[in-house]
Amino acid sequence: MYRLVIALALLAALPARAEGPLEFALIDATANVKVAEFAKSEKDFPQLKTGLWTIEKRLLHGGKQEGVELIVVNNGKLEFGVSPTRGMSVAFLKHVEGDEYSLGWKSPVKELVHPQFIDLESRGGLGWLDGFNEWMCRCGVEFAGHPGKDEFTTNTGEKGELTLTLHGKIGNTPASQVTFSIDEAPPHRLRVRGSVFERSFHGPKLRLDTEISTVPGSLSVEISDRVTNLGGGPQEFQLIYHTNYGSPILEQGSKIFGALQSLQPMNDHAAKSVKEWNLCAGPTPNFVEQVYLAKAAGNAAGETSIMLENSKGTKGASIAWNVKQLPYVTIWKNFAAEEDGYVTGLEPGTGFPFNRWVERHFDRVPKLKPGHSREFALSFRVLPDEQAVREERERIEDLQRGTPLTVTPTAPQVPVFGKAAE
Repeated sequence: MYRLVIALALLAALPARAEGPLEFALIDATANVKVAEFAKSEKDFPQLKTGLWTIEKRLLHGGKQEGVELIVVNNGKLEFGVSPTRGMSVAFLKHVEGDEYSLGWKSPVKELVHPQFIDLESRGGLGWLDGFNEWMCRCGVEFAGHPGKDEFTTNTGEKGELTLTLHGKIGNTPASQVTFSIDEAPPHRLRVRGSVFERSFHGPKLRLDTEISTVPGSLSVEISDRVTNLGGGPQEFQLIYHTNYGSPILEQGSKIFGALQSLQPMNDHAAKSVKEWNLCAGPTPNFVEQVYLAKAAGNAAGETSIMLENSKGTKGASIAWNVKQLPYVTIWKNFAAEEDGYVTGLEPGTGFPFNRWVERHFDRVPKLKPGHSREFALSFRVLPDEQAVREERERIEDLQRGTPLTVTPTAPQVPVFGKAAE
C-alpha cells in the first residue's frame, strides 16, 4: 500500500498529457492526489530555449501558517506566490531583477494563515481580517463586501434573513484542483491553474476556475478567471479583486491615476477628502481609512487601466482590465502607521464593497443562469522606471480622453436593511 501511494504521487508529478502544454497535476481532490514536493526550471526544458525561470511548491510551517501550501513562480524579473490553501490568492509579488522591492504591503498579520484558524463570524463578521495580508485576494464569490444582514429564500420557500461576513468565503477555501504548465510555443507562458468551489445543499453551487500566468522575462502577471453556476437555478455572485500596494511604491506624495467615468466617496468621512482622492499621504498614526467608488472608463474595446506611482514617478504598478467584465473599481486608502498596515487598494470588481443587500438595491449584483459562466481577465504590471511609469500614465490619459470625470462630493444614500431607501 505504501508503494502504491508513492507511485500515485510520482505519477501526479508527470506531464498530464504529451501534446499541447507541458502540464503537471499538483492537487486533485477527485483523485485524492497531492504532490508534496515540486520544482522545475528552464533547465528541465532545454528544448524550449526560454530565459531564466523557476517554480517551486512549498509547505509552510509554524504558527497559523502550519500546513499552508504556496506555489512560488519566478520569471527572471518578477516573483510571486500563489496559495492553493487560500483560494488561489496571490500572496506576494516582487520585482527581483536589479533593484529588488515588493509590490505588496506589510500587514500586521505576518503569517499566511491557514483557513482552519479563521472564524469568519468573529468580531461581528470581520474574521476575514485575521488572515488579510495578501497582495491580491478575491472577495466573493457568493457574496463580497461589508458584513451585515441580507434576505434569502429558505428551503421551504419562505423569506428568511442571514448574516453575511466580510468579503465572502473564496479566499479561505482551499483549491480542489491545481496544475502547472508551460506552453511549448513561444513566448512559453508559465501557467498555474486552480479550481475552487463554493457549494452547499440548499445554497450556492459556484466554481471559480483561475489561471495565474506570466511570460519568462516579462514585467506582468495575468489572471484569467471564470465563475460558473453549477446549480439548476439562477445564482447571484460578486467578485472584487482586492489588490494591495505598500511601500516603496506607496509613500508620501504617491499618486493614483485611473481612467474613470465617475467617482464618489463611500461615506461622509471619505467625503471630507474627496478633492484629494488620488493623492497619498505617508504613514499616519490613527488614520481612518478612506474609500472611493468609481466607475471605470474604457475605450471602444472596453480596455481600461489604473495605476499607482511613487512620489518621483520613478516606480509604479498598474492594473489593466475590461470594463465590460468589471465595470467598477474601488480605491481604498489606509494610510495608517506601518505597524498597523500602511496600504492602498486598487480593486476592480463587479460592484462596490457595500453589503450585498445594498449592492442589490443599486443593481450591482450580477446573476448567472444555470450552467452559465462569466469570465474576467486582468493584467497586473510592474513599472520599474520613469519611462515605464510615463508610458502607462500616457496610456491612461488616452483612455480618459473624451470621457470627463464626474466627481460627486457626497456619499451615496445607502438604504437600511428591511427599509426602503429615503
